[in-house]
Amino acid sequence: MVVTLDELSSELADNSELFEMSREEGDEAGLRTIEAETAKLSGIVEKLEFRRMFNQPADPSNCFLDIQAGAGGTEACDWASMLLRQYLKYAERKGFKSTVEDETPGDTAGIKSATIKLEGDYAYGLLRTETGVHRLVRKSPFDSSGGRHTSFASVFVYPEIDDSIEIDINPADVRTDTYRASGAGGQHINKTDSAVRITHIPTGIVAECQDDRSQHRNKAKALQVLSARIQEKERSERAAKDAALRKGLIGSGDRSDRIRTYNFPQGRLTDHRINLTLYKLDRIMEGELDEVVAALRQAREAEQLAELEVGNS
Repeated sequence: MVVTLDELSSELADNSELFEMSREEGDEAGLRTIEAETAKLSGIVEKLEFRRMFNQPADPSNCFLDIQAGAGGTEACDWASMLLRQYLKYAERKGFKSTVEDETPGDTAGIKSATIKLEGDYAYGLLRTETGVHRLVRKSPFDSSGGRHTSFASVFVYPEIDDSIEIDINPADVRTDTYRASGAGGQHINKTDSAVRITHIPTGIVAECQDDRSQHRNKAKALQVLSARIQEKERSERAAKDAALRKGLIGSGDRSDRIRTYNFPQGRLTDHRINLTLYKLDRIMEGELDEVVAALRQAREAEQLAELEVGNS
């Protein structure tokens, strides 16, 4: 990167001189050439900025995103399904491949939980700040009196593990249960125990998969998710030892952190970590998350710079 910055500095200096000469001489062709060169240099700067902002080792990775309905009953289950749709829409906008690895429907509406896999460049880096509790405020369609309700859903984002990194899972520490899958899938999926639930006994971490008719393939997918969750738990525990990496604007990442409120009557989204308020909730629920993601990323960078200054003082 140092070489690239040196090259950029030299190119900018050259273009500045050429601009002054072309302007003084009224050289329109020269000015157009400088304009094209400036656009090219701007593209290089943007790429460097992107790499600088996404500087965590796992940022370029694919990721898994868990959604869990919280307090609020049917309303919370509906809220969880709305968040699921939002992230699938976001993935579509970013050109990511999205796969619903597991989904448990709610008793009346919505979903109790879901796990989706997002595949694309920097999927984890873009979405890692979504981890936390998301609060919904609206007039519930499930309340005939039209009263205003508050409900919650938790989101947990973790990177797909690198195939070169082996997570040693002792078979004795794992319990595997099979059961009949629920939801769409025809007669076959409802008559065979193809769904798989794997529990890692020492940590209590559970992974399920029921999206395939093959029990073998479901087990393989569940093991992949389990390995990723175990690795993320270990990574989080290591990171927790460094307070500077776990405090501040982006929150601790703990599931109990309420990070955001979606106020439907006011059309307002508020991210409590950085006091960000946007009055474009309808568009955000359609997957337009880039402004939120960028603000969180910039806030995290500002915090890191502040910590660096304190450390050097």
